[in-house]
Amino acid sequence: MNEAVFTPIVAEADFPQDGKFATSVSGWNVLLTKVDGVYHAFNDRCPHAASMLSTGRIRRGHIMCPLHGAMFSLVTGVCAGGGYKDLRRFDVRIEHRHVAVAVPPTTPGMDDLAIKAV
Repeated sequence: MNEAVFTPIVAEADFPQDGKFATSVSGWNVLLTKVDGVYHAFNDRCPHAASMLSTGRIRRGHIMCPLHGAMFSLVTGVCAGGGYKDLRRFDVRIEHRHVAVAVPPTTPGMDDLAIKAV
């Protein structure tokens, strides 16, 4: 049985005021958001343009793709307007005052990795 392994990524006290935190866990780019006091984690990759969403702006509970403007819910990962695939979600929990995220045990594939701006 493969039980999810949670990795602590940021202390709750250190979570940024802008509502998003980006990091890498076991090769996965993780975008952690906080909306109305609840944490949500997603693969930090636009499913259409493959850009890192963490570099996008937050507006009205959504994050905007910096390359083409698609908006994704910071709670559900659903694309506003339904034009693109939903964001891949990761499980989140609090462990000893740290936000911990469980990413898949496999290495991310090409469809999971973002294009990083240079």
